[in-house]
Amino acid sequence: MLGSLYLISPSSIWGGMYVVVKVLVKVIPPLELVWMRYMIAIVSLVIVGLLTKQKWRIEKRHLATIIGIGIIGYAISIVTQETGTMLSTAQMGAIITSSTPAFMVIFARIILGERLTLKKLLSVCLATIGVVVIVGLGDINMSSTLGGVTLLVAALTWALMSVLVRQLPNDYSQIVVTTYATIVAIIVLTPFVVPKLGQLNMSQLTNPTIWGGLLYLGIISTSIAFLLWNRGLQMLNASSGGIFFFFQPVVGALLGWLLLGEKLTSTFWIGSTFILIGVLFVIIERNHEIV
Repeated sequence: MLGSLYLISPSSIWGGMYVVVKVLVKVIPPLELVWMRYMIAIVSLVIVGLLTKQKWRIEKRHLATIIGIGIIGYAISIVTQETGTMLSTAQMGAIITSSTPAFMVIFARIILGERLTLKKLLSVCLATIGVVVIVGLGDINMSSTLGGVTLLVAALTWALMSVLVRQLPNDYSQIVVTTYATIVAIIVLTPFVVPKLGQLNMSQLTNPTIWGGLLYLGIISTSIAFLLWNRGLQMLNASSGGIFFFFQPVVGALLGWLLLGEKLTSTFWIGSTFILIGVLFVIIERNHEIV
């Protein structure tokens, strides 16, 4: 149950992230936005790491995995996710990124040798149906092919990164792992970003809304959410943990209702029920494995 809560929390945080990204990309291009997000995140991670007196030593045999997490998950996946969000509709984003748990099941089988059980497959199918019901298919503009392809890359790479996290020992502090992976992402992105920083409109960056959005992305959606996600994955197997990714569209719809006055139709409650049943399948199966 604790591992489930660790995974539900970041998924809920990310549920509100798409609205923030949609506002920020109008002022800051996706690549520069991800870089700024990580620069804020690394400051908060290092401060927390120093205050909590973390052990920063990582064994050499695990360095390649951490570098892979940083490049595949924190750099490629997040850049393509925010680019796809800019190029496509919110509906398409929700549908395509909901394929992440299915990819996690496949990668967990190939890389970690985790069993493909009927309950795991059923839970992913039920949750996917739930997302389709909530978002709907009628309003999706499939002409934005590039946005769809970009989001598919984001889903694939995030799934692969999540499985790589499972290869690290459980006794590694997630603050340390997340900090090192974030540093890797910053190193990869910096050569592409620095030459373009002079093109940004600095007067727009002083807007409190933009700064507030950057702080949310850097501290809440990156530092805190990545820590919780990685910790939750270490407590559950990768193929089961992915199902909690489906909380994103549910929370996003709820926030739209609470903050933007958007209506919640009967399809929202029907879809949410499918997602909840899928999650319960995972929790029940995990409890049986422990027993």
